Amino acid sequence: MRHNAPPAQELQDTLPDQGAVTLGRFLAALPEGIALVHDAGNSQVPLRWVEPSELEDPTPYLIDGEFVLTAGLPFLQPGPGSGHGGTGGNALRAGDTAVDPDLADEYVARLVDAGVAALGFGLEPYFEAVPEGLATACRRRGLTLVEIPASIPFAALGLEFSKLLESGNAQAFRQLAETNRHLMRAVLSPRPEHELLAALVQKVPAWAALFGPDGKVRAKSGAVVELSALQPLVGKLLAGSGPRVETEALPEPGQGLAVGHPLRSSRDATLGALVLGADQPLTPAQNSVVSSVVGLLELLVRQRTSGSLAPSQLATAVLLHPESLAGGSTRELNGIRDLLAQSISGTRTGSVRVVQGVRLEAAGADGPVRELLQWRRIFDTKLVELTEYGFAAITRLKVDEQLAAEMKQLGWGMVVGRPAELPALPSAYRQASALRPRVLATGGTVREEDQAWTVAGLLGGGAGTLLAERLLGPVMAMEPDRRDSQLRLLRSWLGANGNWDATAKDLGLHRNSVRRQVNALAGLLDLDLGEAANRAELWIALQFVGAGT
Repeated sequence: MRHNAPPAQELQDTLPDQGAVTLGRFLAALPEGIALVHDAGNSQVPLRWVEPSELEDPTPYLIDGEFVLTAGLPFLQPGPGSGHGGTGGNALRAGDTAVDPDLADEYVARLVDAGVAALGFGLEPYFEAVPEGLATACRRRGLTLVEIPASIPFAALGLEFSKLLESGNAQAFRQLAETNRHLMRAVLSPRPEHELLAALVQKVPAWAALFGPDGKVRAKSGAVVELSALQPLVGKLLAGSGPRVETEALPEPGQGLAVGHPLRSSRDATLGALVLGADQPLTPAQNSVVSSVVGLLELLVRQRTSGSLAPSQLATAVLLHPESLAGGSTRELNGIRDLLAQSISGTRTGSVRVVQGVRLEAAGADGPVRELLQWRRIFDTKLVELTEYGFAAITRLKVDEQLAAEMKQLGWGMVVGRPAELPALPSAYRQASALRPRVLATGGTVREEDQAWTVAGLLGGGAGTLLAERLLGPVMAMEPDRRDSQLRLLRSWLGANGNWDATAKDLGLHRNSVRRQVNALAGLLDLDLGEAANRAELWIALQFVGAGT
């Protein structure tokens, strides 16, 4: 079936400008020796394919925009008494360069009607030069004609076209990927709507204005026209329903056309509108970018206005009625439990944990929106708070070792709280906060379930060792035998709560000897051992000194 070609400009507009191989680009890439016999001025027309054919009428097998190759077999005259308009006197032998002008004109007319972009004529074995009748027909009909020497096979032209097509497609994919990355960075920025419009006008020659459901401008980018001129179009967008595109000519000369896209909810409520203005129609590739931006803007407004309602309801209930967590009725408490479960993708009866993320030195610096979305994804919860130390989250996950290792690779340490019920969440947060120094000391994940809730346990090895070195430094600097005896004396006396007789009995010393040595230790350590706080600190410090030292 023949596919009639649209006009050159229409054909150009039906194809993406990215990756298209135009006739001019193809001719420029061909090997030396190929000559342009007639230029029809259509170098910007995209080529669809390169097709060799020796049929008298190849058009039923062609698509629009092809480059047809022939060695001239359709122009060889039949023998005497047969065929198209030929007689014995007019018959041509192989090697003759003249052809029947009417035959050539009919052939070229068929190619032009079929939308062929150019004709390549190969020399030998039938013709030694491009027939003048064929060249005349191409000039009359406006078909680009190219002469191909015998040294260059037709296959070389097809191979060159394939290379250009592959290179163009790769470039188009790279440009598309870069555009998508640009748009996603805009979505994850602190001001996603403004950044999306800025990214759009960088990729598309247009201005853009975003309107809310009240008809007021929320964001704009580029040389936006007077907003009052857009109100009729915005009114139509906000009043209508269903997927659609509204257009309206701008009032001032040279301002072109305004194109409006409604931003719709999943239930077809209009949540806003995006209006673009351009002084010329956009290409398919540019319209594809616009469609992507419209989709992302719809996601943003849906998330803000009609996404999961549980987190906002939960926050409102707790902010306005904090007493309901401790003293609310069973019905009130169950309602809040339901909202909490929806916010963490869990169940009402499931326990939750408080997780605090502590930024370590190796942690990268991301924007707040990107970080918030990252923690929501990792911990499968919408309840995440960004803090000065990092973040706090309420999650139903147990936080296994694999997740802890992933967080460590990102440069983050964690406190993982015990399972807790809804009323105990404030207490769980305070307990997790008490363990943050352990995370900084160890540079990893600290689990509340693994901790002994003692002062020494909470202090941790690193801080405890520093405390021992500060308080007991003069004793630790003694000779080993002397050091060990003084440490045993101090442990025994503190363990006996300062009782001289009990310490003397424990160490096998005289009561006065114990008193004298303890007083000497007090002077050496520069501490008043009569104060309970000093004795408590010494006792904690001793927990971090080995028993054998």
